[in-house]
Amino acid sequence: MESADRVDVVVVGGGIGGLSNAVALTRKGLRVRVLEQAPEFGEVGAGLQIAPNCTRILNHWELLDEVKSLGVQPDNMIMFDAMDGHELTRIDLRDAEERYGFPYMVIHRSDLHATLLRAAQRLGVDLVTDARCVGYENGEGGATAVFADGRRESAEVVIAADGMHSVARPMVVTDEPVSSAYVAYRGAVPIDLARTNDIHEDAVVVYVGPARHFVQYPLRSGEMFNQVAVFQSPKALAGEEDWGTPDEMDAAFDGSCEQVIRGLPLMWRDRWWRMFDRDPIDNWLAGRVVLSGDAAHPPLQYMAQGAIMAMEDSYVLSEHVGNQQFTRAGEGRQAGEATGIDWETALAAYNAVRPPHCRRVLSTGRVWGELWHVDGEKREIRNALFEKRDTYDYSFVDWIWGPTALVPADEPPLYTPIPVEWSSVPSE
Repeated sequence: MESADRVDVVVVGGGIGGLSNAVALTRKGLRVRVLEQAPEFGEVGAGLQIAPNCTRILNHWELLDEVKSLGVQPDNMIMFDAMDGHELTRIDLRDAEERYGFPYMVIHRSDLHATLLRAAQRLGVDLVTDARCVGYENGEGGATAVFADGRRESAEVVIAADGMHSVARPMVVTDEPVSSAYVAYRGAVPIDLARTNDIHEDAVVVYVGPARHFVQYPLRSGEMFNQVAVFQSPKALAGEEDWGTPDEMDAAFDGSCEQVIRGLPLMWRDRWWRMFDRDPIDNWLAGRVVLSGDAAHPPLQYMAQGAIMAMEDSYVLSEHVGNQQFTRAGEGRQAGEATGIDWETALAAYNAVRPPHCRRVLSTGRVWGELWHVDGEKREIRNALFEKRDTYDYSFVDWIWGPTALVPADEPPLYTPIPVEWSSVPSE
């Protein structure tokens, strides 16, 4: 059953990435339809960190003021040792805003999603629910998404923003999600419930320790408090099916500092998130079917760039489309009439810059996670290195918090890695 009302671009998946694509491309003058498998558009989870490379894009889309009204702009990002509670290093986020031109923020995932949804509605994006995609096809001058109820949606381009288990990904690679053997528990509660726990109400805080870490920050104008407890599961390492259970969380954080122990009772104990990623891939295109967001690059969360990368994907593709000359919707082009966009050029430009960048983020995230969770002598060396770092040293974030590259030549150099296992404790 082919849809009679053809649009220019079909987006499969109504999460943050899918809606970002819809907003970005509609702003460039395209007609876009988003199809979401759930009965309604929404997001699950708790807090998100959005660095300057994201708030810069939100400003470009004229959404930053709305996001500022819903989120929190913390003053600092502080790392502590999870075992003894002493400070290792920090970033002055107000100074970082001066450096990069845009703020570092924290926001409830559902609030960011709702902001994008409202923007899509204002722009006239066609939003469809209860649509489970089961396949993709390429055809003459475009592609088609096929749905479980027999519905077929064709367009000049189909964007697969359908998550880690994307139906489109097998068109470009044969792979499986990679288990990290770590699991995350989350909890967002009224901040009054946490105030007696020696918390920081104006900072993003992470306690790093052996096979564990604990994240805290405020949400919703400081009215809520978000926590994330992450640990390595012995059951997962042993190959057991039932892993990441609450008893494992309790055991994993035994011996942690008082601030962490106080925070654990506020975690949701009826749900948890097993942490998987996928290996980076260098091609996100299958004809006119385009991978975007977690369909292309599901990460571990250590870089706090998962949702941001999805939004960057949308921004980059839309900018390459917008750089072309074509008749925008509402400027005389009728529904179903070809746009005249040179999609091969736009998609090739997208595919040239985004996979290499996201490869760096995924690979760095894995290494960063290992560094957070070391024990013994490596923990002592890591702590000493972090303690020596200057608060205003941005060498480890310049490559990612700066402007999103539109072409490979604009991609900044990666930081210089420090191999912890070969380092010695710096002398005074």
